[in-house]
Amino acid sequence: MSKRLTRQESRELTREQLLRAATALFAEVGVSGTSVEQIVERAGYTRGAFYGNFEGKHELVLALLEQRTQHELEEVQAMTLRADSFDETIEHLRAWHRERDRNLAGWLALRTELWLYGLRDPELLPVLADRERRSRAAFAQALEQGFAARSVTPPAPVELLALILHSLDDGLSIQRVLSPADTGTDTVVDVVDLLMRSWTSLARNAATAAPDSTPDSTPAP
Repeated sequence: MSKRLTRQESRELTREQLLRAATALFAEVGVSGTSVEQIVERAGYTRGAFYGNFEGKHELVLALLEQRTQHELEEVQAMTLRADSFDETIEHLRAWHRERDRNLAGWLALRTELWLYGLRDPELLPVLADRERRSRAAFAQALEQGFAARSVTPPAPVELLALILHSLDDGLSIQRVLSPADTGTDTVVDVVDLLMRSWTSLARNAATAAPDSTPDSTPAP
């Protein structure tokens, strides 16, 4: 016998299913091309159920942005916490990208739609900026772990390096969808690994080349 849901549990389930329906429709026909009627029809609910959870489509978009941001942050942070080394983090990241690659076109379409929606609504731009900032912070955390494990000082602020990685992830994901024959499921992670090795080498070379700061104890003639 299945457990009877409480009113709060039922409300949360309804909200989640509405968000899932909106996610699919936004990826298929865009945010602007999706109506509340289409969302409730896809989810199997009524307009009353929709407006019992959201004031309108705009509020649903905000909720979806927050949900996706939090979910992705938790996934990246979990990869870092489960790993005993940066190399292990790379392997976790590789598995994560391979899983995402199964529906990369849909993921990218939804991401792009949410960007476009925000660009057309100045009030939403700070929300998108905060989402990107939090994503970069997760990259920065992983980089800090990697440099610390290698006992080197980053060759540049980790925030800047995280921005580079985050931008490459976006750009390479686009190339993966547009030119799948020219890229592979591991391309993004291979680039991250290559950059980390290059930055580590650069940091070590800089440390080796740095002049000895120890004062010269030889007395002047």
